[in-house]
Amino acid sequence: MLTTLSIRDVVLIERLDLQFGPGLTVLTGETGAGKSILLDSLGLALGARAEQGLVRDSADQASVAACFTLDSGHAALALLAEQGVELEDEIVLRRVVGKDGRSRATVNDQPVSVGLLRRIGALLVEVQGQHDQMGLADPAGHAALLDSYTAKPALRRAVFDSWTAWRTTRTALDTARTQIAEAAREEEWLRHATDELATLAPEEGEEDRLATERQRLQQGERRAEAIAAAVAEIAPRDRRSPGPAAALRAASRALQRLGAADPNPAAPALAALDRAEEALAEAESLLGRLADEADADPRLLEQAEERLFALRAAARKHNIPVVELPAFLARLRARLAALDSGTAEITALEAKSAAARTAFTDAATALSANRKQGADRLARAVMRELPPLKLDRARFVADVAALDEAKWGPSGADAVRFLIATNPGQAPGALDRVASGGELSRLMLALKVVLSTGSAVPTLVFDEVDSGVGGATAAAVGDRLARVADGVQVLVVTHSPQVAARGAAHLRVAKQEAAGQVRTQVSPLNGPARREEIARMLAGETVTEAARAAADSLLGAA
Repeated sequence: MLTTLSIRDVVLIERLDLQFGPGLTVLTGETGAGKSILLDSLGLALGARAEQGLVRDSADQASVAACFTLDSGHAALALLAEQGVELEDEIVLRRVVGKDGRSRATVNDQPVSVGLLRRIGALLVEVQGQHDQMGLADPAGHAALLDSYTAKPALRRAVFDSWTAWRTTRTALDTARTQIAEAAREEEWLRHATDELATLAPEEGEEDRLATERQRLQQGERRAEAIAAAVAEIAPRDRRSPGPAAALRAASRALQRLGAADPNPAAPALAALDRAEEALAEAESLLGRLADEADADPRLLEQAEERLFALRAAARKHNIPVVELPAFLARLRARLAALDSGTAEITALEAKSAAARTAFTDAATALSANRKQGADRLARAVMRELPPLKLDRARFVADVAALDEAKWGPSGADAVRFLIATNPGQAPGALDRVASGGELSRLMLALKVVLSTGSAVPTLVFDEVDSGVGGATAAAVGDRLARVADGVQVLVVTHSPQVAARGAAHLRVAKQEAAGQVRTQVSPLNGPARREEIARMLAGETVTEAARAAADSLLGAA
């Protein structure tokens, strides 16, 4: 429920801190005192549209903070948790509006959008006024209200669960049909692409392996070419060319002819030639061994390159990386398999969807029967509340009509609407189109008396629900407001002394002038002050002893 409302610099309100308790709180005051400003301020905190005119003339900005305490498990707490707002013992909705009309919103001092603030506010406060009815006047919520009145939550849960299951199977069926239709349109291409890739048979990681193998074979080929060139340089080029080894031996024999001289002047040269001949022989041996060990196979290199280029060409053709070719082939095969087995799959899904539809229609039929019975009981209960509220000629109808299948949903197969006819012979119509402002407010009160136990909104606000009535009718309005307040917190703006006397708490709204400025003040009333205010409401400007006595009578009766 709403526990505190703090207002700063809103129109005529400079600074105001109000506290609220459970039960019925009445707000009274002369016309123009600022009661509507209080409601506008609360509306700001609940996400209503911000306007420049709300900021007090001498201030740069206006601010409103509304504090609520809620039972665990309330829908507002779930919504805040879903949005990542940290939860505390209290929820504080705050709105700050600048002179330019721009505003900022926070929940527990954490910035939120005004849209989220509005969603949270709708879960916390419901306003019933003469001109801007909310809550009960919205047909979208009538089915849930009727269901809460009939006290059959298991039926509604069964409808929701069966609808969810049916929607899931329909989605699966639609998806399967779409996939098979797409595959059928592309069947020729699918089979060609699958055969082509199956022939290629790409493997996981094959591109990296081939690239590594190609590099190794290229390096081996370059080594073999270098060795062959070296061997060619030291080997005889043809039969007429003796080659380096034969040339060394011939030079050695020529120098040996000088051996008669002692010492032989060519001895060092002969020794060098011998060493050169040995080194050349060793070089030939080493080069031969290297040539034998060289890993140069042009055929293997050609095969590796052909395979690598084929994989890359296939990847380019399908506009995917080479590494994705195996998975792509698997997907093509799966689509072909789906096409081949599609009829059986579709048949199975159709049977499953039909069974789910039957389960939903069975649950929806049971819920519809329960709603129709509950609608009659609700109409009778509301009709019993209307005569004391000066609506004895009105006729209330809770209409339950079957929807076309295209409009079925998680709440069932019915359209539930609350209708009203305010005069005999008149066809019932929508609540906000048939009744006048005062009639609609009193009708809303009658509905709330009957439905308040099923309301998830902890705070109800009635704005001049007693407008245009007096005497016994006003007393009946006050009695019903008090009954509603037994289950939820109720705030009511009233000009009726009969209603004001029923309040568990009484706030008086008045204008005060000081230093040439007019400000709205709110004062809690108890005892003599409350008696005097109710007497003023009875007598007008001049309060008489008779009015005070009448006020005592109203308070005593309350």
